[in-house]
Amino acid sequence: MNFEGLDPGLAEYAPAMHSALDPVLDAHLNPSLLQNVELDPEGVALEALPVQESVHIMEGVYSELHSVVAEVGVPVSVSHFDLHEEMLWVGSHGGHATSFFGPTLERYSSFQVNGSDDIRQIQSLENGILFLTKNNLKYMARGGLIIFDYLLDESEDMHSLLLTDSSTLLIGGLQNHILEIDLNTVQETQKYTVETPGVTIMRQTNRFFFCGHTSGKVSLRDLRTFKVEHEFDAFSGSLSDFDVHGNLLATCGFSSRLTGLACDRFLKVYDLRMMRAITPLQVHVDPAFLRFIPTYTSRLAIISQSGQCQFCEPTGLANPADIFHVNPVGPLLMTFDVSASKQALAFGDSEGCVHLWTDSPEPSFNPYSRETEFALPCLVDSLPPLDWSQDLLPLSLIPVPLTTDTLLSDWPAANSAPAPRRAPPVDAEILRTMKKVGFIGYAPNPRTRLRNQIPYRLKESDSEFDSFSQVTESPIGREEEPHLHMVSKKYRKVTIKYSKLGLEDFDFKHYNKTLFAGLEPHIPNAYCNCMIQVLYFLEPVRCLIQNHLCQKEFCLACELGFLFHMLDLSRGDPCQGSNFLRAFRTIPEASALGLILADSDEASGKGNLARLIQRWNRFILTQLHQDLQELEVPQAYRGAGGSSFCSSGDSVIGQLFSCEMENCSLCRCGSETVRASSTLLFTLSYPEGSNSDKTGKNCDFAQVLKRSICLEQNTQAWCDNCEKYQPTIQTRNIRHLPDILVINCEVNSLKEADFWRMQAEVAFKMAIKKHSGEISKNKEFALADWKELGSPEGMLMCPSIEELKNVWLPFSIQMKMTKNKGLDVCNWTDGDEMQWGPARAEEEHGVYVYDLMATVVHILDSRTGGSLVAHIKVGETYHQRKEVSEGVTHQQWYLFNDFLIEPIDKHEAVQFDMNWKVPAILYYIKRNLNSKYNLNIKNPIEASVLLAEASLARKQRKTHTTFIPLMLNEMPQVGDLVGLDAEFVTLNEEEAELRSDGTKSTIKPSQMSVARITCVRGQGPNEGIPFIDDYISTQEQVVDYLTQYSGIKPGDLDAKISSKHLTTLKSTYLKLRFLIDIGVKFVGHGLQKDFRVINLMVPKDQVLDTVYLFHMPRKRMISLRFLAWYFLDLKIQGETHDSIEDARTALQLYRKYLELSKNGTEPESFHKVLKSLYEKGRKMDWKVPEPEGQTSPKNAAVFSSVLAL
Repeated sequence: MNFEGLDPGLAEYAPAMHSALDPVLDAHLNPSLLQNVELDPEGVALEALPVQESVHIMEGVYSELHSVVAEVGVPVSVSHFDLHEEMLWVGSHGGHATSFFGPTLERYSSFQVNGSDDIRQIQSLENGILFLTKNNLKYMARGGLIIFDYLLDESEDMHSLLLTDSSTLLIGGLQNHILEIDLNTVQETQKYTVETPGVTIMRQTNRFFFCGHTSGKVSLRDLRTFKVEHEFDAFSGSLSDFDVHGNLLATCGFSSRLTGLACDRFLKVYDLRMMRAITPLQVHVDPAFLRFIPTYTSRLAIISQSGQCQFCEPTGLANPADIFHVNPVGPLLMTFDVSASKQALAFGDSEGCVHLWTDSPEPSFNPYSRETEFALPCLVDSLPPLDWSQDLLPLSLIPVPLTTDTLLSDWPAANSAPAPRRAPPVDAEILRTMKKVGFIGYAPNPRTRLRNQIPYRLKESDSEFDSFSQVTESPIGREEEPHLHMVSKKYRKVTIKYSKLGLEDFDFKHYNKTLFAGLEPHIPNAYCNCMIQVLYFLEPVRCLIQNHLCQKEFCLACELGFLFHMLDLSRGDPCQGSNFLRAFRTIPEASALGLILADSDEASGKGNLARLIQRWNRFILTQLHQDLQELEVPQAYRGAGGSSFCSSGDSVIGQLFSCEMENCSLCRCGSETVRASSTLLFTLSYPEGSNSDKTGKNCDFAQVLKRSICLEQNTQAWCDNCEKYQPTIQTRNIRHLPDILVINCEVNSLKEADFWRMQAEVAFKMAIKKHSGEISKNKEFALADWKELGSPEGMLMCPSIEELKNVWLPFSIQMKMTKNKGLDVCNWTDGDEMQWGPARAEEEHGVYVYDLMATVVHILDSRTGGSLVAHIKVGETYHQRKEVSEGVTHQQWYLFNDFLIEPIDKHEAVQFDMNWKVPAILYYIKRNLNSKYNLNIKNPIEASVLLAEASLARKQRKTHTTFIPLMLNEMPQVGDLVGLDAEFVTLNEEEAELRSDGTKSTIKPSQMSVARITCVRGQGPNEGIPFIDDYISTQEQVVDYLTQYSGIKPGDLDAKISSKHLTTLKSTYLKLRFLIDIGVKFVGHGLQKDFRVINLMVPKDQVLDTVYLFHMPRKRMISLRFLAWYFLDLKIQGETHDSIEDARTALQLYRKYLELSKNGTEPESFHKVLKSLYEKGRKMDWKVPEPEGQTSPKNAAVFSSVLAL
């Protein structure tokens, strides 16, 4: 608001003359104002003025509702309707603020904001009110408490503020800049320079900031940069007020005349769509304030200082009949504001009086106001009556005097004895996950109870038993603590605890004491780990997959073969299927089948894992069948073409899993249609109405399996004879049985679960009768008895009662093909004779025995979202390769729970407690299956993979080549040295949380992807020259290129714009696999992480890692940069890392290690070298001094040979 055109008499109002405590009546005060106000000698009463009862408010027409004195004789400087509560705020020239509640204007609060300066603008926030004075911004609660007080420079003269969002504020004034204040930190964040000084009014729309200047201009500024986009020169004198609504900007102000400034009765109106002025609006009052009051139309309210108010449309003509008059107590109106609801108008005059005009008798200031808090009344003088019959009556309402006498409620010690409540036992999950730091234990909150609440036993009977160890029989209504005890510890979902060293200090041996390899679960879509293990322990499948190699970039069979090779090489260390799952995510069919889970769904267990793994089982068999049918491959990739597996056009997956069938469709007209088909697995079909049969009717698994294989159902089908869809009977007959019988259990509802539970109970009763008198009630097997458990002699031992519970699934089944294309199935045990002839007549009679090889189960655990585990019977060939013991000839059942592997009793594989352990997939294999196939593995990777290959990058030039491929006479031999380094990019950021003790806990590590792999010659005339420098193309979105550490820049991995030698991950992987298989020794720094991200398993005797060669026990690891500077006087890794530089430096460090340690023969002298290395590192804080001139091995003389070649 510009006050240059106001009445000069206002200059008499000095702030010091109008203190709120001055009882003297001001000379300018209208005596009629005080006709109902009593003055006492101590001060002036400031109660609200009464409104005459005859005031009548007409609906839709603004009329005066109330008037009230804010501060006697002190002009009102600003008024503001609260945007959150039903309140009106008023600021005075004396720096005093007063608030009034509701349309009756009841005084709510009153406090001093500034002792000398007037309040120039008020802005309401959710938690308080902002007050702007000349050089001070104060944030106060609605009751008057100061939240913050921000002092501006003394030279500042602020007039306006604008709240741009909930935490950002703009402040402008007569100076040539505007300040941006962050309300959260209470700090100045920006200072915008203003070309035209004197910003006294600011408004905002969704397009611009509008700044009104004292020179009469209105500038439109960009919301992000605050740059001027447009400027209107509205008035030649000064700007009084303006407002914006929709596409219209209306202004009022003063024009220059010969005698000075004169109020201009023409409102300048601008169209913001065309950025030009439209016809000015002539009004009949001298406009000092204007506001848009959009109700039914976009009407303007124009107010003069003398109290005249006129409403008109901005694009129409002003009508003198629309003028009404406000009767100010003083001579002038000083301020004007409109409520957010447009139902109320507030006027403040020069005598400190506030007038409220409304268009309804009971207006509301805001459309949705929150409830206002009022001060509680004092209860000391007038206490409410207390009803002693109320049990919940708060007796603390009675004030009790402080006394030192004995109270009646103080019982003597002889009549009372302390009986403290016994603390409940600590949750078992807390004890399991607790880590001790000194004598204090820290554990994550299991979130089984409300925060800071401990349950106590309030009844005597509760102490007779421990409620924490009770497990209810029904899963419905079960609490989480009993549920946790129901699931055996080895079946619970296992997670990796990450430290600042990553996985280096995680004890995997605690979970796996065998030499078989587990699989890590933190990779996306790793729910299929259990099925990967099942396929691996099928000997024909393992050999077949490892013999396969094709040219497809994303071939699941190739990636699965690489993963199986890692499982073969591992000696108990876990592997990860990152490359396999990466290829799996690129298969369109996998995404279409819903097999690609989002990270959030996988972590929370939202997906139905049982259905998911059964769909995955069908998908992987189909995909492997299709991949292995492609026989024509380039010679460079052909290594298994002569294997006995590829004897026919069909894939060996088809030979192993495929079952040939005849589907017969019989119409009611008598026509029959027969077509041949095949399937790779079967789905169990349960008897109808099985859930309603409560008598416990016995139904063998063999009967259900036969019903599922030879399925008969009624359905609508097309009949060629009738030429329309007809009800038909469809039956399925078996032509040929598979070698591996795969069954999806389809236990997806309570109906199927109750069927399994009921059949297990019936089977248990029958077994009790059969073995009555022979069952040992408590039989436990020692570790040495595992050999017997897998032997035929062990099968004949009498089972215990615990082993017979929850068992319906047989270990073996017998199938026979009948002459009329029928199929007979029965449960079979080794103690029984074959029902249709001896085993040696298998081929002649069509009798086959299938043994259970694996079961995949879904673990129901509401705490973790559930998981999938597998029971697998591992054959003797696997034990022999892992050298568990000499001369191993037995088979053993194991539990595979990601990286947890544990031997189990064979009965545990078929026991399914449907409350928490639900069967999902079954694998039966023909007896003596391995004898039918050639199980030799011929490495399909040949030396030709190291020869030169074309780059995927379109812009790659020979001049950009950074490596020279190996010649035929340079092919590596066993024991040759190869320098290796790899660079990575980030696909997913790390997820971590901060513990209560201040340490960081990694929930999920960042997902890395290899981006560049470099191999350098380690010997020969071209030592130090790279022969592999491949940039790996990726189709997944890269979150962070880590350019500072990897040297990879955006675009380097894009085939369209990259100038690097770009290849596929599979192509480079084959090169590294060939080098590993040939027996070279890799030299590098931190190779463990490199091989882990590349997803390679390298024997330890083929790795020479300089990070461990130059390391003392229980000391920190030393960076390659520091080692190169200390031992080689090289300064590497200046701005970014370069893999050629790092690989060559690691080779030189290894040569230095051999020199210092005399080829490892003098460890004591090398220990002294390491000691001095660590002393030097501590002195220099492990930092390399900044180089004067950057030197690098890339610029050394050895690299000049690359150019010569």
